[in-house]
Order: sequence, then C-alpha cells, then structure tokens
Amino acid sequence: MPLILTEDQTMIRDSAEGFFRDAAPVAAMRKLRDADDATGFDRGLWKQMAEMGFAGMLVPEAHGGAGLGYVAAGVVQEAAGRNLAMSPLLATAILAATALSAAGTPEQQAQYLPQIASGERLFALAADEKARHDPRHVATRAEPSGNGFKLNGAKTFVLDGHVADTLIVAARTAGADDDADGITLFLVDAKADGVTLQRTSMVDSRNAARLTLADVQVDGADVLGTVGEGAKLLDRILDAGRACLAAEMLGVSAQSFETTIDYLKQREQFGQKIGSFQALQHRAAHLFCEVELARSATLRALQALDADDDRAAMYVSLAKAKSGDVAKLATNEAVQMHGGIGMTDDVDVGLYMKRARTAQETFGDLAFHGDRLASLMGY
Repeated sequence: MPLILTEDQTMIRDSAEGFFRDAAPVAAMRKLRDADDATGFDRGLWKQMAEMGFAGMLVPEAHGGAGLGYVAAGVVQEAAGRNLAMSPLLATAILAATALSAAGTPEQQAQYLPQIASGERLFALAADEKARHDPRHVATRAEPSGNGFKLNGAKTFVLDGHVADTLIVAARTAGADDDADGITLFLVDAKADGVTLQRTSMVDSRNAARLTLADVQVDGADVLGTVGEGAKLLDRILDAGRACLAAEMLGVSAQSFETTIDYLKQREQFGQKIGSFQALQHRAAHLFCEVELARSATLRALQALDADDDRAAMYVSLAKAKSGDVAKLATNEAVQMHGGIGMTDDVDVGLYMKRARTAQETFGDLAFHGDRLASLMGY
C-alpha cells in the first residue's frame, strides 16, 4: 500500500489546515490557558468543527456522519496538532465513535452516533486506573444488580471527563484485576447517582478528570459489546486513539521543525544568519528525516486501521512510539535552537514541548509500546 494520501484525503488535509490556522491558532489556546477555562475548549469552535464534518469523520453516513475513515481523521488531528487546538476531537469523535461503530447495538448507534456527528453529545473513555497506562489492570467492579449491574471503583486520566455527557467505563465482571478476560464496557450517564468527576489540569493546559463510581446502577442495555469480552474492544478503541495521537504529535513535530527553520533563517550571530552554521544544519537535516519517518509510520498505522489489517495493532504501536520519540526530539531541538528565548513564554515552542510530553504519555509511552510491539512480534 503506497504511503501517500489520496486526492480526497489531501483535500481534507488542506481544508483542516486552513480551518485550524484561521479559527484555532495558538493564540486561542493561550487565551483558554490564561483564563483557566473550566471547559478546556471553545464550544463555539467545536460547533464549527462539527459543521465542517470533523466530529463525524468516523461516524457512518447512515447515522449522519461522513464515514471517511482513520486516515482522514489522522490528517485532521495532525492539523489540530500544528496549532495546539484544544477540542473533544480525540475523546468524542475518535474514541467514542470507534467504540459505538464497532460494538454498539442498533439502538445505541441510532441514539448516540448522530449526536457525535452533530457535536451535541460529548463522551469520555474511562479505562486507566494506575499512574501509568495499563489497560489490562481493571479493578473497578460490575456486580449483577436487578436487570443490570452496579459499578464501584475509580478511574484516572479520563480525557475530557469533566465535561462529558456519557462515559465509556471499563469494569470487571469476572476474574482478577489483571486478567484480560472478564472486562466489560458500559455506557454510563455522567450525571448518574454515584458518579463523581474531579477536573484535573495537565501540564499542557488540557483537562482530564478523576472518576469515582459508588454503586452506580446501569442496565443491561448500557453494556457496550459482549459481557466479559471487552478487552479486545478496548484495545481497538485505544488503538484508534493511539494512531490519531501519533498524527497529532506528527503535527506538533512538523510545526516545531518549521518554526525553528524560520528562526534559523532570521536570527543573526557574529554577523551571520545562524542557519548558515554547519552544526545547526546537520541537526536540522537529521530532524527533518526523523519527522518524515514518523509520518510514514503514522500513515501506515492509519491505513491499517481502515483496512482492518490483522497487523494493525503492531503498526499502531510502532507509530505511537516513533511519533512520540520524534515529538520529544523536535520540541527539544526547537527550544535549544531558539536559545534563551526558547525557555520563555514569549515564543510558542515551549507550548509545543508541553503538548508533546503529555501526548507521548497518553495511552502508552515509548516503553509501553516497545514492549507491546515486541510481544506482538513474538519476542
């Protein structure tokens, strides 16, 4: 499969880049950060994104979406990463849309997918419970109760959880805390009795939440997928998020690189443009090659998800690991080549560094995906 965008995907990329550049520049992110905005994003911007079709990229046309696939979602996410745009795109339009499209009942799909595509309903995935990403560790319990279950437990790092209307919660219906078998996913009303959400602000000024569940009653109709067989579904949802996060980090890396190159062409030292210094040219050339490698790995992962390739998980872990490593390199180099001013809030490169660090840790860092990749390859 060629590692290039189709004509339609190129048009989506160009449209997304223009939209985020004009409607959601870095200045908009700074404004939200400085105001300590409780929502964490601009709801007006999210409405515009829905009107552009970005919220429904993974929603089938039958439910009001565009059904464009993961490559299209990735190029939009990359454009958002270039501008550090803050929105529910990842939590709602990618994670939740994947979950409901893959495993929702006809009734669940008819109810929720049109609301995702229109931007009316926000979702959040509640999976992690430990300080570091470990989706197999699920201590939250779902005990049979009436015609459904009662949920008890706690989750951490629930992206956009504080503003979500509906939560997708991983809970254990059988087995020990670290077993793959016995995990079930549930759709939970964020305002249900026993649900407590505490907003937390991260280093990149985005929001997550801590979730506590105390005797939260859910019905059998709230089960997403099959009882006790949610581990594979959870992996599928997370892989969609990981691939699109890799695309976002690619945007962070590419914009950091381009901003730095522009600076090297302008900054003078000893009467010369610093871009003429061979040592900096070598570092810039190396960074360019690394960004392009990350681009190839990310596009291959997105294509594999669209093709439902049996090796998609392997490609996704490779892309997430590579893009995270390159984003770290790109933002480090951006700060260093800017010199002292790169450490201040007067320029944007420090903001890109913070986003790169958070995205790199989200849904598994380099070590997690290196280990997962080795396991998938049989080592």
